[in-house]
Amino acid sequence: MTEDMAVTTGNEDAPVIALVDDDRNILTTVSIALQAEGFVTRLYSDGETALKALIENPPALGVFDIKMPKMDGIELLKRVREQVALPVIFLTSKDDEEDEEIGLEMGADDYIAKPFSQRLLIARIRAILRRADPIREVIGDSSSAVPAAVNEIARGRLNMDPARHHVTWDGKPVSLTVTEFLILEALAARPGVIKSRNQLMDAAYPDDIFVDDRTVDSHIKRMRRKFRSVDNEFSSIETLYGAGYSFNDG
Repeated sequence: MTEDMAVTTGNEDAPVIALVDDDRNILTTVSIALQAEGFVTRLYSDGETALKALIENPPALGVFDIKMPKMDGIELLKRVREQVALPVIFLTSKDDEEDEEIGLEMGADDYIAKPFSQRLLIARIRAILRRADPIREVIGDSSSAVPAAVNEIARGRLNMDPARHHVTWDGKPVSLTVTEFLILEALAARPGVIKSRNQLMDAAYPDDIFVDDRTVDSHIKRMRRKFRSVDNEFSSIETLYGAGYSFNDG
């Protein structure tokens, strides 16, 4: 594949996932994994090549590397979002925390740090597609057939709909990434019970061994900021120093 070539493979009736990364090995291995799960893949080795194609023929979801020549993932997200409401997952390096913050503030749906578990990426893709269109069945994912009302979580002013990864506080929507949703779900499942960072990492990253403590802290920090944007007195996610976090629904 040359730098200016896009490749489309897979079942044409399946959701299309656009992969944008200058690492050819990642493009190849992730594409093979997604095709094995029934997805269609389109591959782009730089942001400039991807931009026009993503706008003219939007996929169901994009997976963008942050660090790329010609046009990085953050600029690509910005340019695409000017024209298309495309769900996006960032692939980042461990030292890209500032870029992650910028990307998430711009509306990226989630990020996964390299090196990463392909099973984790596929699970995130399915979750985001369910959230974007909960009625459409996401291929290979039996959980998408579960009615939303069965799994709804109501804790005081918090309401969570796992089938759509949808969250409200006092009836106001709070836009969380899939990772943030899973961490909050683990906390809200048992109000008042302290969850260690390791327990929260297991909830959000069941197949990913490349996660450190500060990752959970960063997600908690962002979640609090998002809830405080709709309620500046929000304090239901509590820090128990040296122990972990808990959710207070009082």
